[in-house]
Amino acid sequence: MASSQRGIREWILGVLGWMRRGGLAIASTALTVILMITLSFGWANPAQAINFDRKNLRQQDFSGQDLTDNDYTRADMTSADLSHTNLAGVRLFTTHLDKANLEGADLTGATLDGATLVKANLKDAVLEGAYVISADFRGANIEGADFTDVLFDPRVNDLLCETASGTNPTTHRETRETLYCE
Repeated sequence: MASSQRGIREWILGVLGWMRRGGLAIASTALTVILMITLSFGWANPAQAINFDRKNLRQQDFSGQDLTDNDYTRADMTSADLSHTNLAGVRLFTTHLDKANLEGADLTGATLDGATLVKANLKDAVLEGAYVISADFRGANIEGADFTDVLFDPRVNDLLCETASGTNPTTHRETRETLYCE
């Protein structure tokens, strides 16, 4: 139980004790019922993360959405539209993102280890500080993408430098500079 829930529970129990001592039996009973219902169903949290582990999300349209805190580990998002989405810190571990549209997406700090992004559109995406060990970027469009503080296998870095071009419109960084291309 979270500390805020514990504090509220203790306050309510204190009020109940005071009411019982004061002879307010009806109010005490009503508050007890409310307390029991609240504790039985828990506190609502509308911003809970959604787990899409191993889900088939092929060709789904997520464009423009805030997808932070969700888990897409091992999901199949082939040809999905993730353009202009907020994916900061999202788990995309071993996710299939082949031919996915990630144009303008914020992938800051996202985990893309083992992900496949073959022929994905990463135009103007921000991947600052993302984890991409063993990710497959073959044929991906990286024009204007920002790879600041992303560590690559040297072979992947060399592959990306072959086609790197443009400047990210959000961070104003040149793609080639963020990849340390020569």
